[in-house]
Amino acid sequence: MIGRFPLAILPLLILAGALGFAGAGDDGIPPVPPEPKVAAKVDLPAKPFSESIEEEIKIPDDKDPDKFTLQKLKTTFEMVYVPAGEFAMGSPAAEKDRKENEGPQHKVKVNAFWLAKVETTWDLYDLWYRSKDLPRRDEADGEFEAKNNDKKLGPDAITRPTNPYVDDTYGHGRAGKPAVCMSHHAAMVFCHWLRLKTKRGYRLPTEAEWEYAGRAGTTGMYSFDVTKEKLADYAWFKDNSVTEAMPDGTTHEVGKKKANAFGLFDMHGNVAEWCLDQYDAKTYGEFAKKDLTVGAFTKPTDKKWSHVVRGGSWLDGAEKLRSAFRWPSEVEWMRKDPQFPRSVWWLTEMDMIGFRVALPVEEYPELVGLKPAVPKKGR
Repeated sequence: MIGRFPLAILPLLILAGALGFAGAGDDGIPPVPPEPKVAAKVDLPAKPFSESIEEEIKIPDDKDPDKFTLQKLKTTFEMVYVPAGEFAMGSPAAEKDRKENEGPQHKVKVNAFWLAKVETTWDLYDLWYRSKDLPRRDEADGEFEAKNNDKKLGPDAITRPTNPYVDDTYGHGRAGKPAVCMSHHAAMVFCHWLRLKTKRGYRLPTEAEWEYAGRAGTTGMYSFDVTKEKLADYAWFKDNSVTEAMPDGTTHEVGKKKANAFGLFDMHGNVAEWCLDQYDAKTYGEFAKKDLTVGAFTKPTDKKWSHVVRGGSWLDGAEKLRSAFRWPSEVEWMRKDPQFPRSVWWLTEMDMIGFRVALPVEEYPELVGLKPAVPKKGR
């Protein structure tokens, strides 16, 4: 992996931390706007559909970071319909490479939803991250200002990430590649922005939704028959992600491997994907005591750690790409960030983390009105 903060710029980062980084309040935490009003039930046919987003974005100058050009971009992403159903969540005790937090297996009923056909690409992420109209917290007086017109923004304003200090792609490339290294909070705020743009209830998938969609009706280690097909047919991972330019491995353009039975690409490998859930090692045991737990999720709180990523990445071995593998986030993912408080937008170690968006046909009552929870706890 490439470190996000080279040694030469550490003094500048420490100074930035002392002054308070852009996009944060006095305590280093970005305010979160109210939840946009979206219907709890989506009135669309039970089939795949496409969504188009258009935004004017700032393209930074390669030689002078203080200069930029404006460019209007339109990006279309596809959503795959995933029918309601039930499945055994987790892994059986005898599964090879099984981890303790993958059990006990428990029955879960999942309501119908749509899931993005591919992982969120830079093409889409940049429409939010580089939008010319979205505000960042003004460092001088703590007020929100639209930098392009100096107008004070109202309660529906929304924040977006500060600019990172190094190449935000970590050398992996941008066009068609999955966006990487965003925090769980950043992914949540992206979904918040997407709700504002589309008036639909986009969010991160719950762990149960992710595993149900990833398995696509299968019950084994992966979403295909391992006696007939190979993991490399479906995934970019440690064994096949190396390129001449990136000898330690890299992300690859989304949608280039085989899709699973639901028509979803890269559910194994490429980037590990954020789920909505707050991680709790005891959750599976509690769910196992119930019969066909509907939803079966742990609603996120204001804690910065821990949340769950699924699916494994370009850097991981085959054992971490298993359908049941769970990986909780931890403060060590930020260990090279010298700021205090540490950034809530970017991870410093994890250029293998990304996400894809979900859209429930009818939202679970506990998640109606969901918005990003400001991460007050944890460094």
